[in-house]
Amino acid sequence: MSMIEIENLYAAYDKADVLLDVSLKVEKGKITCLLGSNGAGKSTLIRAILGLTPPRSGTIRLVGKDITGLETHKVISEGLACIPEGRRMFPKLTVTENLRLGAYQEKNEATIRARLENVFDSFPRLAERQDQLAGTMSGGEQAMVSIGRGLMADPEVLLIDEPSLGLSPRFVKENFAIIKGIRDSGITVFLVEQNVRQTLAIADYGYVLSGGRLVAEGTSEQLQGNEEVYAAYFG
Repeated sequence: MSMIEIENLYAAYDKADVLLDVSLKVEKGKITCLLGSNGAGKSTLIRAILGLTPPRSGTIRLVGKDITGLETHKVISEGLACIPEGRRMFPKLTVTENLRLGAYQEKNEATIRARLENVFDSFPRLAERQDQLAGTMSGGEQAMVSIGRGLMADPEVLLIDEPSLGLSPRFVKENFAIIKGIRDSGITVFLVEQNVRQTLAIADYGYVLSGGRLVAEGTSEQLQGNEEVYAAYFG
């Protein structure tokens, strides 16, 4: 079953086309990755899914429902949570306060507390520091808060944008292990990244975007073995 299905997507800023006839699927219970260098069009695709940059043409479906051009809060209410590039913490709020913001559409306090406990079970370090201001934490710890905040929405699909950005190699490895665990818990993951080696180590299927077009797709093993893709886009 496809949790996200994009068909023949074109998107532009002013008159400049950025995405050109992009079609892809994110399958239920899998990690699907979108690889590409800076300027490839990855951010525009994310913005199109979230309703921030309405497509010029094409269709975006979330769990079978057409969400093309839908307002962002309505997309989120359909079961999609996004962990943005750069983590985007509220530095003067505590860990718990940051996490609770992820459940802003949930009105039942008991449900929110249960989700918090689940996040703390998954991230014991956050449980130890739940009253600490997020701005005083390390980059790796802030990444955990960002992922936990996404999980607080109890999403069907988790869209993760550049989770390795600005992290040390140790925390990159730790973050990708966490993402793999999220997939193993049953949540579908759409992972948008530049770090090809770490990404293909955990992804089930992937697409490569270059110049606004998809230039390759396949299982992680197929993409790892695609020397032409490696040489052209990742050195």
